[in-house]
Amino acid sequence: MSEQNIVLVTGMSGAGKSTAMSILEDMGYHCIDQFPVQLVSSLGKIIKNDPDPRYQNIALATSALDYPTFLTYFENINVNVRVVFLDASNEKLLQRYKFTRRHHPFLIFKMANTLEDAIEAERELFNGLQERGAILHIDTTKLSQHELKDKIEEQLKLGEKPVFSISFVSFGYKHGIPMDSDLLFDVRFLPNPYYIDELKTLTGDDAPVYDYVMSFDETQDCLKHLQSFLDYAFVQYQKEGKNHLTVSIGCTGGQHRSVSITNWLYEHYSKEYTCYKSHRDKAGKHR
Repeated sequence: MSEQNIVLVTGMSGAGKSTAMSILEDMGYHCIDQFPVQLVSSLGKIIKNDPDPRYQNIALATSALDYPTFLTYFENINVNVRVVFLDASNEKLLQRYKFTRRHHPFLIFKMANTLEDAIEAERELFNGLQERGAILHIDTTKLSQHELKDKIEEQLKLGEKPVFSISFVSFGYKHGIPMDSDLLFDVRFLPNPYYIDELKTLTGDDAPVYDYVMSFDETQDCLKHLQSFLDYAFVQYQKEGKNHLTVSIGCTGGQHRSVSITNWLYEHYSKEYTCYKSHRDKAGKHR
């Protein structure tokens, strides 16, 4: 029998677990939601002994309270377990709950007295958990459903062994830091094309802006030191067993310098690794 794949879908309530489960179901996973954690050993026996092909690829949604128990159990029964952690800003979570008029689980279980307290309590609980296993951390604050689908499909396609991959993301500090960053670098010290009239309305995807950013000694020195660190870091993360890494590059608005540096990094490392890139706040994309 081939190795069973278990995907644990967890994260902040309201961050999109139900949507992620629907995406995984469409991808061919057998999805289970609200499974009692007390019965996890029974589920494990079925997974290991039942020849039913539905149990070869399972996606299991779990709360912050039950997640450690599920993860510990599956890590010890010789299955391939991966974790999708969904997050969003507190402001976005509040907005979603007010829009849907649903009750936060921590309010239902009387673990908090207000919605804001419930969100903070759940975040503190997750922050206290040790990050283990291969975790795909996705910030859904600014993601559309289509973009979430793309991110999940990139990493969890059936029939493919997980390989180390890197997402390079450009962003603007004035729009907030990407919450799913593993490594974050600030390039606001580089010369800014924004102050050049003919470059102001362009982006780092345009050759005049890219060439301008790359023309400075400061940029070349930055790339030299950044490449040296990333060469080392990527090897160490692979040794640790991490499957995916998000490297975020930030400038003021996320339009010129960060886009240019992100494009350079993507082109450079795509020769050696499976890489993806996105420009979160490039002109016309930020919401």
